[in-house]
Amino acid sequence: MAMLRALCKTNGSSVYRQLCPVSLLQTQHYTSKSTTASAASISSEGIDDKSGLDSDGHPVVDLSFSNGKEAYRSKTTAELVRALFVFNMCSIQSLVVHNNKLLKWSRRILGGTLFRMMMKATFYGHFVAGEDQVAIRPLVSRNKQFGVKSILDYSVEEDLSTEQAEEAEMNFLNVCNSDPDKQKFLAHKKFGDRRNKVISARTYFYEDEANCDTNMETFLKCIDAVAGATEANTGFVAIKMTALGRPQFLVSEYGNHVAICCSEVDLLDWDNLLEVNMSLSKVFVVPNEETGQLEPLVTSLSVEEEEQMKNMLGRLNTIAKYATEKGVRVMVDAEQTYFQPAISRLCMEMMRRFNREQTVIFNTYQCYLKSAYNNACLDMDLARREDFYFGAKLVRGAYMEQERDRAAEIGYEDPINPSYEATSDMYHHTLEEVMKQINCRERGKIAVMVASHNEDTVRYTVEKMKEFQIRPADRLICFGQLLGMCDQVSFPLGQAGYSVYKYVPYGPVEEVLPYLSRRAMENRGILKKVKKEKKLLATPSMFIYVLVRL
Repeated sequence: MAMLRALCKTNGSSVYRQLCPVSLLQTQHYTSKSTTASAASISSEGIDDKSGLDSDGHPVVDLSFSNGKEAYRSKTTAELVRALFVFNMCSIQSLVVHNNKLLKWSRRILGGTLFRMMMKATFYGHFVAGEDQVAIRPLVSRNKQFGVKSILDYSVEEDLSTEQAEEAEMNFLNVCNSDPDKQKFLAHKKFGDRRNKVISARTYFYEDEANCDTNMETFLKCIDAVAGATEANTGFVAIKMTALGRPQFLVSEYGNHVAICCSEVDLLDWDNLLEVNMSLSKVFVVPNEETGQLEPLVTSLSVEEEEQMKNMLGRLNTIAKYATEKGVRVMVDAEQTYFQPAISRLCMEMMRRFNREQTVIFNTYQCYLKSAYNNACLDMDLARREDFYFGAKLVRGAYMEQERDRAAEIGYEDPINPSYEATSDMYHHTLEEVMKQINCRERGKIAVMVASHNEDTVRYTVEKMKEFQIRPADRLICFGQLLGMCDQVSFPLGQAGYSVYKYVPYGPVEEVLPYLSRRAMENRGILKKVKKEKKLLATPSMFIYVLVRL
């Protein structure tokens, strides 16, 4: 309670003094002046005139990302205090390791009302934008004033036990058999809980078709929220395909065939996929290697399973169509490698259908995979041949430890690059190829989001943009980071005219606890980055900056 009262009621500067090292607070004198906390007044400060302006009138970005004033000038004093408190808490290993238990314990002790107050004053307030579409608008609007746009995500997650997750997974997937060629694409009980060792991505488990319909409605509401909070064709919504249907349809053996054949044959006709009376066996066809004749790829689905698969495809179609009508773009998140071939193929078919006039659908490429560069090149080549717009999001990846354990346990080749450096090389190699293709195709036909908290990758991107003469104003390359993290990168880039997005989660306090738990774990995992943000927040100049704004 004492902590709650301190954060909710005390003067910001006194709390800031308690959180900052004393030595830092005694190293400089300052001259106070009258300011306000509004975005308009803050936006006139913090630009170093010595850095000059670029050709578009924006300040030249400081690629050291060490200017705390630039990073945090969009924040109110209370938000700065909260940020320093949260990052300090995320540095305490025992708190982070047991955060889930501590959150549940706090909920029982404090009761619902006080618990929600405490969370909004601390972790929830830092990492989550608000409880609903209306509550998030002030933050989305303020960030936009400082050059940072939003990717909205309704981050409510089911808090299943490990046993419940395993049961849900194994009930709706085929179990492993002895065929080594099929092992990767079949379920394994040891990895039934797909959340295990995954801290930076949400996991969906199949319950029934009604639950998938509910997930679709949630994504549609996110599209409405984006459309209401952003300009047309600038906002994003993120979706996961495993939320929209039985995972069997993404991992069963034909998922591998889909990827193998994707550059050689037009597997799918989207209109036929949605035709109620047409059997999928007539739509999913591949050439027989010996005869050359097209043969059905899907032959083992029951009538009920075929209907469920068509339901999944129909949900994807509904989301893509609605997003197009609303002027919102859709990012299809990457998932585990045993899902990804089918996910990528369906994503490319959605691009073929909906990316005819502009980039609506974006696929995600996980650059910790050995296959990332080749996959991106194949997909860009398909987009070129079929003449549709291509959208990509490049990430490092969220499932590394789980993927390696699964490969070792089941006995197939580790799909992950051997080192962090190899992953960075893969990321940069893939990004450079995308930039080359941007200049090879008609301008605007390819767009990419560099979704990374890695400062070296951001610097690499900015320098390569100059090399390939891709201007920030072209809006062909954008950057993405999570809300509450990496502000020292996001906001200076946004102020310098680059296209920057924050991944903005929202939802009721008690229903986003699994998301908050993962954010705490992720901050522990990138402790060096958090140390930098703590250092920027605790510098003497930042303390002075806080005081002159009071």
